[in-house]
Amino acid sequence: MDDVEKAKGFLKENNVKQVLCAFSDVRGYLMTFSIPAREFIDGNAFEGIGFDGSSIRGFKSIEEGDMVWMPDPRTLKLIPWINDPVQKSAIMFGDVYEPWASGVAECDPRGYVAKRMEKELESQGMTAIFGPEIEFFVFKGVDFKNLVWDLWTSPNGGAGDSWGAPRVLPLSEELSGSYIIRPKEGYFRAPPEDTTLEYRNELVYVLEQLGVDVEYHHHEVATPGQVELDFKPKRLTEVGDAFYLYKLSAKNIAKKHGLIATFMPKPVYLDNASGMHTHQSLWKGEPFKGSALFADPNDEFMLSQKARYYIGGLLEHAKALTAICCPTVNSYKRLVPGFEAPVNICWSPRNRSALIRVPMYQKKPSAIRIEYRGADPSCNPYLAISAQLAAGLDGIKKKIDPGDPVMVDVYKLSPRERKELGIGELPTTLRDALDHLASDEVLQRVLGRHIFDVFMELKIEEWNQFCLYITPWEFMKYLDI
Repeated sequence: MDDVEKAKGFLKENNVKQVLCAFSDVRGYLMTFSIPAREFIDGNAFEGIGFDGSSIRGFKSIEEGDMVWMPDPRTLKLIPWINDPVQKSAIMFGDVYEPWASGVAECDPRGYVAKRMEKELESQGMTAIFGPEIEFFVFKGVDFKNLVWDLWTSPNGGAGDSWGAPRVLPLSEELSGSYIIRPKEGYFRAPPEDTTLEYRNELVYVLEQLGVDVEYHHHEVATPGQVELDFKPKRLTEVGDAFYLYKLSAKNIAKKHGLIATFMPKPVYLDNASGMHTHQSLWKGEPFKGSALFADPNDEFMLSQKARYYIGGLLEHAKALTAICCPTVNSYKRLVPGFEAPVNICWSPRNRSALIRVPMYQKKPSAIRIEYRGADPSCNPYLAISAQLAAGLDGIKKKIDPGDPVMVDVYKLSPRERKELGIGELPTTLRDALDHLASDEVLQRVLGRHIFDVFMELKIEEWNQFCLYITPWEFMKYLDI
């Protein structure tokens, strides 16, 4: 039985009424539309669904708007939180094609970028798996029109005539007199200080029904409801799909409880932000069954020469990568010293002050991997992880030496010491990162001409909008000049 027939049987057996058809735009937003399940069971929906590509940011102009969404029946899943028989729904990812389904559209991050990178890797006799650590915040409420300056009064409704961060109502402080998690002290906190445990447990249950198996989860470092759930690694296109199932589930389970889940990188002033550290490894053959190409039992850090070259490629392209992996103005409020975010372009075993860390938990070949810490959850995963893979492969191709690992806390080094060690810095603004991407031919090739041009256009427009806005901070700082 082929995949389409299996999918039809699945829809019938589960009495599914609607199918949520999913894909992503260039920016990384999840796009969906609904098709009655009977159109897949008895109709021809599996042959493709037409839609207006000119209404999707970064896809097509109005005179060439006709596009076709082609379903991937292997991705069909029941939506676990919908129990009403009238509303019973499934979700299915698909690729975006040109008219008459004549070929994958160059504007599609999933079908054109991620799948193309997978095929390129397979042509070299390799496979890759990725495990992103996706952090996010869960708030009881957010009022971004009521800005406050004091971190301590912010969660409790600080004065409306102060300036600074949005007023947030975190779970940990929703009741008067409840326990308070101090700034930067949220990591691994236990209930009752951590009030996100029941929410996370329910989210794990939902994700596992969607085929996203969580390995562990916990409260993160920041004070107001910052959490992390890590799922088992997957191949490139699959991990992008899992990323969107993760986000969709996190937001909908939060809404069910009257909460808000946000993947904005830096929503809280003077506290830690949300990143998306991405673990990755190369294999010859099937992951965990074939040969672990990053492992060398005779090396001091268990790293093969291929792994070192891969690290060299990531470091070589790090500044340009940042534009794709940290693609919002807000991302660069995270990339500052003092909040555990990577700002220094170097690598190291164990060392979380480096951009690239080699985890040293288990001394066995299958556990050897590289953690790239320079991404956040505002990215488009199909683009960001494809770009990381391309940078690493370029390092292998060109045999780029990453240099010696940095074994000290890089944050404590002086500018002179960092210069002597050859440690550079990531871009400090979105505009700086875009300028580096504009001169990186390797990453431009990964994105393709259409997505590169559109991405640059959208992000420069975003930067210009930010530059034009007069912030409350400016009034606080300069009104009395």
